[in-house]
Amino acid sequence: MALVRGALEAANRRDVDALMAFFAPDTLLNATRTVGVALRGRAAIRGLVEEWMGACDEREWVREEPVDLGNGVVFAVVCQKARPASITGYAQQREEWVWVCVDDPIASPTIYPEADIDEARAAAERLAGFRE
Repeated sequence: MALVRGALEAANRRDVDALMAFFAPDTLLNATRTVGVALRGRAAIRGLVEEWMGACDEREWVREEPVDLGNGVVFAVVCQKARPASITGYAQQREEWVWVCVDDPIASPTIYPEADIDEARAAAERLAGFRE
């Protein structure tokens, strides 16, 4: 749970170097359900993060419901609040993140859209049970 908290704190500071340090070198980020990509490795993930952060003048990630399921699996409901560049209003979205951590670094985060909260929670619980 500390890894997830630290990673979100680094993201909220827009400290991409600190954020990347939380990921294993060969991390597989599965965001196919939300932004349509699966990325492997810090360099690819960094590119997405920099593009995502650059699209907004302000962005904040807030963990609404973090749950440590054991065996290196964390489930969290995460809310993003952002003000896109050159826009006066804010946009907000909720997602479910399933993080698998191996020997401390984050190895395989999966991001689910808000509509799939039950599927995300069930997947996280299965993963935690499988890793026992």
